[in-house]
Amino acid sequence: MTKRKVRVVAAQIERDGRYMITQRKPTSSLPLLWEFPGGRVEEGESDEAALARELKEEMDVEVKVGEASVRVTHEYEAYTIDFRVYRCELLTPEEDIKTIGVHTYRFVRPEELDDYQFPGADQATVEQLLADG
Repeated sequence: MTKRKVRVVAAQIERDGRYMITQRKPTSSLPLLWEFPGGRVEEGESDEAALARELKEEMDVEVKVGEASVRVTHEYEAYTIDFRVYRCELLTPEEDIKTIGVHTYRFVRPEELDDYQFPGADQATVEQLLADG
């Protein structure tokens, strides 16, 4: 049986040498794990449009989506993730960020990323970011 493929995009938002990570809600799949903010690409949607939409829905923020920085394919038991990370500029002031679709968020230094538990696809992204760092 062929696993279904899911296209997921995430934002690499860097501010003062720190990356934004978000924590999944306790009621979501993979509860309370940390990840780069983003979500699923809908049919007919570009990666950039999906990323802007997801960040608006989850945190009520505006971003300028830049170039792709990391691409990872990750196998979960039920499906395969085609995971793409884009460098983004956060246009919303930090004090206006809301936690609508996420439990919380933080800006962390690259060397602190290992202190947080990430899902598999995000962990592979962390490893690539640290290797490229």
